[in-house]
Amino acid sequence: MRVLVVEDEEAIAGAIERGLIKQGYEVDVARDGAEALEMAATTNYDVICLDLNLPRVDGIEVCRRLREDRFAGGIIMLTARSSIRERIEGLDQGADDYLVKPFAFSELAARIRAITRRDGSMREPIIETRGLQLDPNTNRCRREGKEIHLTPKEFALLYYLARNEGRAVPQEELLEKIWDEHANPFTQTVKVHMNNLRRKLNDGFEEQLIETIRGKGYVL
Repeated sequence: MRVLVVEDEEAIAGAIERGLIKQGYEVDVARDGAEALEMAATTNYDVICLDLNLPRVDGIEVCRRLREDRFAGGIIMLTARSSIRERIEGLDQGADDYLVKPFAFSELAARIRAITRRDGSMREPIIETRGLQLDPNTNRCRREGKEIHLTPKEFALLYYLARNEGRAVPQEELLEKIWDEHANPFTQTVKVHMNNLRRKLNDGFEEQLIETIRGKGYVL
């Protein structure tokens, strides 16, 4: 799933971003309300973590405009404001949940999971192909019935390749989709993760599932 974190305090935004990436989410960060609206207009987000006190366009207005534009994902408001009136205002403008700062990251992660469970349309489908069974809602991977333990990033790579089965996916596309839009295109991280993924997938099996096509990318 892809999450947009809208937070102008760099330390808070960075902590949330790092925590969500570790849990296997694709994460983008916006520093103000106007930037958040621009990003949401061009990228499909499953959840938006939205600070209330933002430069340029405040969180309440961002939430209202998102719902006016038929944004169907979850919205969690993050704010130091704790009055009942302000909570009601945020919920009335379309927020799904409200978390008052300071909060534990584990609680934010749990609320994201709860929101994505409410709407079945937000759950990605289980993929079964080439003897693989991939469940993105639990990050479980099986090959010919054998459980294969993957890290969140390894699972995300494999699931993306499975969704694009038969097409060579360039490294740049994997960096953008699995890491983030600002990833260094010259990094070796895709190669390292792909080598680990192949080793785990091929343990005990003869057929190699992932092929490298020179100059084009990786294909399942």
